[in-house]
Amino acid sequence: MPGVAVVTGAGRGFGREIARRLSGRGYHVLATDIDAEAAAATGEQVGGSSMALDVRDPEAHRAAARTAAERGPLEVWVNNAGVLRTRKAWEHDDDEVRLLCEVNLLGVIWGSRAAVDAMRERGGSNMHVINMASLSSLVPVPGLTVYGATKHGVLGFSEALHGDLLAAGVPITVHAVCPDSADTDLIRERAHEHDSAIIWSAPRLLSAEEVAGEVVGLLDSKRLVHVIPRWRGWVARGLALAGRPGLRAAEPIRKQGERRRYGG
Repeated sequence: MPGVAVVTGAGRGFGREIARRLSGRGYHVLATDIDAEAAAATGEQVGGSSMALDVRDPEAHRAAARTAAERGPLEVWVNNAGVLRTRKAWEHDDDEVRLLCEVNLLGVIWGSRAAVDAMRERGGSNMHVINMASLSSLVPVPGLTVYGATKHGVLGFSEALHGDLLAAGVPITVHAVCPDSADTDLIRERAHEHDSAIIWSAPRLLSAEEVAGEVVGLLDSKRLVHVIPRWRGWVARGLALAGRPGLRAAEPIRKQGERRRYGG
């Protein structure tokens, strides 16, 4: 019986490309998304199945785990669903802060817990939980303050979860993926926001295809934290260690992004 992989936020972008690559490796993919029609379109494209899933609901994750188990042994769970808003910390309204935290961080926690419970119950030796963090997990990014905080949380949770699993002798490998800016609808939808300019400061925008390829490649790895591209991780960590001078560098970086955003 083929292994089963669950992908959240599979209706577009990274999620859809990850689903395609998992299917190419022989997994039955359960594509989930808050948009049921988008999830169904992905499920059909990859020859898998689909269901609507609001990642803010812990019981919805458990239902997905049960549905996946009906198809075969659950071996891979990718917590990919996320939302992005780019404003200064005090400019978000309360509902927007709650949305970012519940989708980006709590959604990963609920999904990981459901995956671990289902995987522990069936047992096995080649099981993976992959959590989509961000380059902003590694460095303060003014303008993405609340979003970045959620991604810092994803990284910290993923690392500690793997430690819990190691201590308990549970053979599930956790991976946190930290991609740089990518050319996806998630980013393009924020192009009109002033504080999103810093996103375009990357030397180039990654493609969903190349990020998905690296995500699925982690199934052959024990790597806990994977930055795409790796060299950007060293730059980000260096700026984080610089403290106040690193924060002062954010404004010229934002201006550089502003020029690139509009092709300057």
